[in-house]
This record gives sequence, structure tokens and C-alpha cells, in this order.
Amino acid sequence: MKTFDDLYAELVRKTTYGDDASGTVRLLEQGVHAVGKKVVEEAAESWMAAEHEGHERAAEEIAQLLYHVQVLMLASKVTLDDVYRRL
Repeated sequence: MKTFDDLYAELVRKTTYGDDASGTVRLLEQGVHAVGKKVVEEAAESWMAAEHEGHERAAEEIAQLLYHVQVLMLASKVTLDDVYRRL
């Protein structure tokens, strides 16, 4: 099972080495605007899944939302520590 911190560490590794085969790297190259649009899209899909599609679909969509939020963190140079200090 992967934790929020594990995912962040994985994404940092992928982006540090600039793996061109990585969808994360390709998305980051598009910038904050493109990543932000994905966050909004995934938030809406999470809400709709929770409202209409049940527990499993909601969990899947929320996982995708968390991934895209972390990509937005990387695009914005916001670290986990930055976020945790504000929780």
C-alpha cells in the first residue's frame, strides 16, 4: 500500500531524473495551468463518483485527485512540509 508521502517521494524521483516516458514529467512540462485543470477535473469526478457511483469508484477518483494535487505541488514548488505546516 502506498502512502501520500510515498507517492510524493516517487513523483519527486521521476521528475528529478526527467524520465520522458513518464506521464508525470510530460504533464509537469505543460505547467501549472495544465496541471491545475487536471486537479479541477479530478475534483469534479471525485465528487460525482462519491455522489453517484459508490465507494470503490469514489476511492479511485480520489486517488487520482491526490496524485494530481501532488503534481500541482511539484509544479508550484510546494513541498510536503509546506503543506503539513498549514494543516
